[in-house]
Amino acid sequence: MTHILLVEDDPAIAMSLKVTCKREGWQITWLDNASSVLPMLHSEQAQTLSAIILDVGLPDGDGLNLCQQIRHTPDIKGLKDIPVVFLTARSDEEDRILGLEMGGDDYCAKPFSPRELVARLKAIWRREQLHSQQLSTSSAAAPLSSVIHQPASPETTISHASINTAVNMKSERTLTFEYHSGIWHYYPLNYSLIWQDQKLELSNTERKLLLTLLKAPNQVFSRQQLLSSVSDYPDHRLARTIDSHIKSIRKQLASVDPSIDVIHTHRGLGYALCPA
Repeated sequence: MTHILLVEDDPAIAMSLKVTCKREGWQITWLDNASSVLPMLHSEQAQTLSAIILDVGLPDGDGLNLCQQIRHTPDIKGLKDIPVVFLTARSDEEDRILGLEMGGDDYCAKPFSPRELVARLKAIWRREQLHSQQLSTSSAAAPLSSVIHQPASPETTISHASINTAVNMKSERTLTFEYHSGIWHYYPLNYSLIWQDQKLELSNTERKLLLTLLKAPNQVFSRQQLLSSVSDYPDHRLARTIDSHIKSIRKQLASVDPSIDVIHTHRGLGYALCPA
């Protein structure tokens, strides 16, 4: 069953969302304060979560900072990439941009329709599924020297030998991209992206952006195209968030190997992978 965590201090909004989610056949856990969120995420109950709906303005904390904690707390197993949708009464563009940069996948500005929020969640899940399918399709059509399929590991593995020999009981397939920058392994089962035998600690959005570049190494993507690749509701005003995400990706890549320029900036156009 789809399980949603709702963090919202307004009982009227919470009740409305609970009714809508119940109609969808979803289970919803409601918390009305920030201090209860991390303890809940450390519990066994959290392992069934499909998404988090997070109010930005909570009585005892900031939803933006809370999202950042969720994304960067190592011992919250399996939830680093969980979709987060912000609820915000703030109409300022900077606040919406900040939410996306801190790891949010989408936002709904109050007042909003519960049905719209449900639609946005479904769009995020659909985007994840389509993204994996597109990667598989494009990889199957690519030259063998560029993309290699291997059996995927049920867990993230760092050993190159383990990556090559691991077998996944669910028959999930690994996508392996080989460019001058090295070998990249993507495990769709647990959303792990490994480069130079090291797992990249990327946010959900950052991972999808990098995979978009990896599957089309000779294409220059505009900011709007990259934004559309990670959202079913791209807002052209938020396209500049792509620059922040690319900067974060580059920082992570540089921590693995600072000698390789993986992403090239085409001034006035956008970004592309450096395949050769």
